[in-house]
Amino acid sequence: MLENELISLINTITKTKSESNYIEVKSAKNGCPKLFDTFSSFSNQQFGGKIVFGIDESDGYSICGVYDAADLQKKIMEQSLQMEPVIRPLCTTTDIDGKTVVCAEIQEIELFSKPCFYKGAGRLKGSYIRVADGDRLMSEYEVYSYEAFRKKVQDELRISERAVISDIQTSAFQRYLVELKTKKANLAGFSEDKICRLQGFTDDIKPTLAGIMLFSDYPQAFYPQLCITAVSVPGTEMSMTGNVGERFIDNQRIDGTLSQMIYGAMQFVRNNMKTKTIIDSATGKRCDRTEYPIVAVRELILNALIHRDYSIHTDSTPVTIRRFSDRLEIENPGGLYGRMTLDQLGKVSADTRNPFIANAMEILDETENRYSGIPTVLAAMEEYALPAPVFSSDHGVFKVVLYNGESKNINIDSSDPDEKLILDFCKQPRSRTELEQLFSDKMTIAYVMSKYIHPLIEKGAIRLTIPDKPKSKNQKYVVADR
Repeated sequence: MLENELISLINTITKTKSESNYIEVKSAKNGCPKLFDTFSSFSNQQFGGKIVFGIDESDGYSICGVYDAADLQKKIMEQSLQMEPVIRPLCTTTDIDGKTVVCAEIQEIELFSKPCFYKGAGRLKGSYIRVADGDRLMSEYEVYSYEAFRKKVQDELRISERAVISDIQTSAFQRYLVELKTKKANLAGFSEDKICRLQGFTDDIKPTLAGIMLFSDYPQAFYPQLCITAVSVPGTEMSMTGNVGERFIDNQRIDGTLSQMIYGAMQFVRNNMKTKTIIDSATGKRCDRTEYPIVAVRELILNALIHRDYSIHTDSTPVTIRRFSDRLEIENPGGLYGRMTLDQLGKVSADTRNPFIANAMEILDETENRYSGIPTVLAAMEEYALPAPVFSSDHGVFKVVLYNGESKNINIDSSDPDEKLILDFCKQPRSRTELEQLFSDKMTIAYVMSKYIHPLIEKGAIRLTIPDKPKSKNQKYVVADR
């Protein structure tokens, strides 16, 4: 960081009087504070973060200056050596009104090295994640998620101890064998036992989770919560009720194999979706148009079942479908896997969390397994003239929201390139910090909020993700429904 950039950052902090996901403030006027938690959280999050010393949060974010810039930097380096892996903070100093402010930049570490943790506490008690403007201890599952990718743990292949081989020798498996031998001639001559072992359905003695979820007559006898829960709500929030006080229009638990759950989920969505009759202006023919494109909904449900986390940490967590009056939400345990980030969805090939399940579903013609799912969803929503889907991945949960476009129409025709940039950037929910990062080399976040965000909210172009708490630390901004 250049000195003038540090001065600009200090001005932003003192004006907004706030920290963020990427900024931590420490007074350090009486010595160097403990930094292990923040070192860990910044190292583990995308883009890292900055610790600014010499600003007193308890005194209204006033500049207090550090006790001794040279000794402080020495202590920062000493603490960084106690992290695993060791981190290398980059320090910058500046003087403001005779008071010295120091900034330590913490870079995000490589994915294969995460989580970064304080060696004195150990991996489970020393790994932190950044939440709003604070550091939170990672859950055991969050730590496991990093290790599972690094060690290539295949949770779909874990053994189902209560099951026996005959539990997967079903008509569904026989159909799979027919398809497999048709599509993969090199496997056609193998015995059923060998095919099961090679394809990840057994270990020769016991069925795996993959085998049970794909072929068992009733997989939920072994994994009761590996199902789908689906609700249709008479309003825009779970707390809303209908005209006669009903909480749910429909409420189902969908069981069965993966293929059966896809079918059941699609039946639920079709039964609860509105359908309009459209007259083709060119031909005069009548046709039905569903509230959401069927192909998009199916791809998202398929993705949720195939790419969910199947570790012991999520055995009690089903896939969920929530249909509201203005949107459809599909959520599964297991955030984005491996190196994939939200902005890469549909653009690059992804690391596959459950390759054996994905391959089997391809054989069964349920999926193409060619990373075409997200592009298909995007294209279908665009064809329906509906807003782009909103994806989020946070704390081990992946969620996608489809909006039906029934909210008020918004017509934004701006010639301002920065406003256009914001509208494009906010197609996915963005935090104040992310907006700050977007314009970090151009303008302060305070100016961005007053010049663009607040006016766009008033126009109805941008909406709050937490409208009841506009000042929430977890608030995000997203393009409103069109």
